[in-house]
Amino acid sequence: MKVVEEWLIEAARDYNLDSLANRDSYAAVLLMPIETMETILDWTFSSLPDEILVGMDPNPAKSNPGETIEAYSGSAKKDNLFAGQGFVLGQPHFVNRGNSEEVHHVPEEWVDGIFAQERGVRGGRFTHWLHTHPNAPAIPSEADANAAQWTEGIDMILGIHFFNKRHSSWLKKFGINDQTKLNPIGRTKTGHSILGLEMIGFHRTGFGVNLVITDENGIAIV
Repeated sequence: MKVVEEWLIEAARDYNLDSLANRDSYAAVLLMPIETMETILDWTFSSLPDEILVGMDPNPAKSNPGETIEAYSGSAKKDNLFAGQGFVLGQPHFVNRGNSEEVHHVPEEWVDGIFAQERGVRGGRFTHWLHTHPNAPAIPSEADANAAQWTEGIDMILGIHFFNKRHSSWLKKFGINDQTKLNPIGRTKTGHSILGLEMIGFHRTGFGVNLVITDENGIAIV
């Protein structure tokens, strides 16, 4: 099992506390292993300043643990809302890299056969999609909402707020000469200080989906 950075474990605990407190705001629950989150973060910071698009399928070998779903489901719960609702997320796949403002799904005909060993001839078609918003909030744009209409599962946005040395001159204009005063929650392999993470999930009908970060078996990080 991959060893996960301690700062990310702490961030996952805080995130899940918020997910628990706001469970009545969501129509369904989706479980993301923390190793998946770490992989996506590594890809994100290796691709800066661009956004990235990640495709995922449910893991058919791992049904959602009943205790996790019960704990994070609220009064607005809807069964059978999306494809793969009963399973923990499977392995992430790096699908595309956009510019600093947007990233698009790769047209199906471009990727037929690329993932043939793993996914068959329709390798570009994943159940769930996630894209990143570097140094921007996890708020869906009109283009995001339109793209979600083709998603069988759910769409996710990961907003990452970070700092690196290139930001120093900009921060000095505001009287901040020491980046430690920004209270980073962690540091990446690429040398970026992470100031905050936010992640949302939504169904094409507009319902919010409660994302919970778990261990490899779908047990929430607490």
